[in-house]
Amino acid sequence: MPIDQKFKLIQEKISLSCARANRSISDVHIVAVTKSVSIERAVEVLETGLKHLGENRPEGLLNKQASIKEPVVWHYIGSLQTRKVKQVINSIQVFHSLDRMSLADEIQKRADHKIDCFVQVNISEEEAKHGIELKSVESFIESLDKHDRINIIGLMGMAPNGANNEVIRSLFKSLKDMQLKIASQHYSHAPCLELSMGMSNDYEIAIEEGATYVRIGKALVGEESEDSHEYKK
Repeated sequence: MPIDQKFKLIQEKISLSCARANRSISDVHIVAVTKSVSIERAVEVLETGLKHLGENRPEGLLNKQASIKEPVVWHYIGSLQTRKVKQVINSIQVFHSLDRMSLADEIQKRADHKIDCFVQVNISEEEAKHGIELKSVESFIESLDKHDRINIIGLMGMAPNGANNEVIRSLFKSLKDMQLKIASQHYSHAPCLELSMGMSNDYEIAIEEGATYVRIGKALVGEESEDSHEYKK
């Protein structure tokens, strides 16, 4: 199915989810996850009118930025090694995976402008997943008050692969509850009004539970082989 048709189908599902939750569709932003597809495929996404692209590797991000001239809001959505912060931090608008103080310190050191960040929360409590424990989120955010290059716009979380809908809904609800708790504190460095949660297999539930950013890859852009010419010289 062509990308424009996939996009239309996703929009319809988002509209239905918003209706069920009594929300406006304008409150939900789609981040097209283009991390594993070619520059050409990413351009097809932009031709639908979407402006948010998500990458999880410095090489993929920088290669696409060098070739794509259309206006794009660039999101870095993957785990980022501290030593690679300097490669990407001034080339993005939104960072979805702030999960430790050493990373915050490096962003503070390397950023030449204020970066909108999501704090990544390990809502599923899986050892293999990155993120801060839910119970530690508030103290972590409080400790960032001197990092004036970091603006905590919200929280990010992922449900476990293969979990049933009831579990997914419960985990997303717990993240929404924490987001509201942080927002109620009115931290100047952490308005925390946004929620980045929901991917190709669970974005409808995420929207019903309050997601404002959904990260959609396979359902929108499909998949391409590892030797995609995105990375060729």
